[in-house]
Amino acid sequence: MSKTTFILIGILYYILTVVIIILVLNWLNKREEKKYKNEITTLERDKNLIVGASILSELNKVGALINNEIMQKKYDNWLSRLKEIKEIEIPKITDALIEIEETFENKDYTNLKTKIAALELEIAYVKTKSNFLLDEVKEITLSEEKNRETITKLKADYRSILTKFNSNKEEYSEVIKPLELQFENVDKLFSTFEIAMDNNDYTEVGKIVKAIDDTIGNLKIVIEEAPSIILMGKKLIPSKIADITKIAEKMTKEGFNLEYLNIEYNITEADKKINDVFGRLNVLNLEDSVFELKTILDYFDSLYHNFDKERLSKRIYEDFERSILIKVTKTEKIINDLNKKIDVLKYSYDLMDEDLQVLTTLNTEITNIKEDYHKVVSLHRRNSFAYSRLAKEMELVNANLVKTEEKLEQTLLSLSSLKEDEKRAREQLEEIKKILNQAKNNMKSYKLPVTPKNFYVELSEAASAIEDMVDELSKRPISIKTLNTRVDTARDLTFKVYNTTKEAIKTAKMAETAIVYGNRYRPIYKDVELGLIKAETAFYKGNFKLSLEQAINAINIVEPGIHKRLIEEYK
Repeated sequence: MSKTTFILIGILYYILTVVIIILVLNWLNKREEKKYKNEITTLERDKNLIVGASILSELNKVGALINNEIMQKKYDNWLSRLKEIKEIEIPKITDALIEIEETFENKDYTNLKTKIAALELEIAYVKTKSNFLLDEVKEITLSEEKNRETITKLKADYRSILTKFNSNKEEYSEVIKPLELQFENVDKLFSTFEIAMDNNDYTEVGKIVKAIDDTIGNLKIVIEEAPSIILMGKKLIPSKIADITKIAEKMTKEGFNLEYLNIEYNITEADKKINDVFGRLNVLNLEDSVFELKTILDYFDSLYHNFDKERLSKRIYEDFERSILIKVTKTEKIINDLNKKIDVLKYSYDLMDEDLQVLTTLNTEITNIKEDYHKVVSLHRRNSFAYSRLAKEMELVNANLVKTEEKLEQTLLSLSSLKEDEKRAREQLEEIKKILNQAKNNMKSYKLPVTPKNFYVELSEAASAIEDMVDELSKRPISIKTLNTRVDTARDLTFKVYNTTKEAIKTAKMAETAIVYGNRYRPIYKDVELGLIKAETAFYKGNFKLSLEQAINAINIVEPGIHKRLIEEYK
């Protein structure tokens, strides 16, 4: 392509781009223009709807109902407000709309947007005033239908309340007169309502309907709650008070301290509260009455639990009073006996000061427990506290006594173990001597060609340990810790001697049995004879284990597995 062609194509693309941009801008402009046009149309429609035909229609209805000065004033006020909307507010909106249309024609979209937003707010404000005016007018035009409907429901409720009252008059004995007066008031209010409706006095009708509604609502509460209030205030609570008073007097004579319950004061306060409730009941004021009476009733019911608690606490206290005295006396006697034996224990056993310090602690504890016990008993005798308090105090004393008893038991076990250890050591001394003698006798019973070298060394060590044990048992005071060490040493060394003797004799017997068993093969097998000769030599030198091994190895040449059979034969 030539250079001219490229230039022409470039110019063509440029023109095309410009055309597209113009078309897009035109489309956007038309789109925005359409949007604002729709908004202006909407504003025009909203302006026309501000004052609808319904306002004029409702005002005409009110005009036909006017029969008094108050209604006339209301009607004149509504006309004045409507006139203000029609002749002042709407023309202002119309002028603003004209200004917006001119701005739209001039395509001044920047200012147009602001003016539209301002007018939307103005229309909403005027429309709200119009709607509020319509609602006020409708309160009058619809009042007859609405009030008739309300009164019908209230009359149904009233008949239900009156029927319930007449059917159960005995339950309302305390408020019959106030209720009958209130029923008369309701009847008068219903009559007043009819007169007001006939006279189209809608201003007063609303007040009368509200008065009837409030009165019947209060009557409904009274009819529902008064029987419960009368039952609780005149029967249940007085009955409870009489019963509580009787029980309290009886328990007081029996020695119970019930001062902490403040029964007399609370009965006086309960009577005041009941009188207040019935004073308000006479004027049909039941606010919180049921709650207050239930609270009083619950309080007196709780006293039965307190009485039961005091009776139980008395039994607990009396049980503790007896058991603690017995246990304290027994514990104190044991502690005193231990104190008397301290010198004997010190003489007999090597005790440290800290080992005996526990006795001082036990003396202090049992003294304190006795003092606490007698304090509680003294409080009981003076009738200073309730049994529930005394039982807790005795329980605390008993808990301290249990701890002291446990500590004493551990001390007795510790001290008694000293004698047990000494006794057990003497018994073990005899057993150890018997075992050592048995070891010696075993060695003598089987005449070995040579006594094992370690036998005399171990025998000497065991005999020396036994002598140390005897010396320790003859000492005063005895150190139980040292004695137990001596016993363990002597026992271990004696068993060592016994096991050495037993093992040597057993091995020698097996070696001798093997040699005798192998002699049958000597004339036939030279290797067996040589092996047995070595076994005999080792046997007479006292090396029984080597003798046994050589004899078994020699016989094993002729009889493989001879070892197992020799062991079975030995057993």
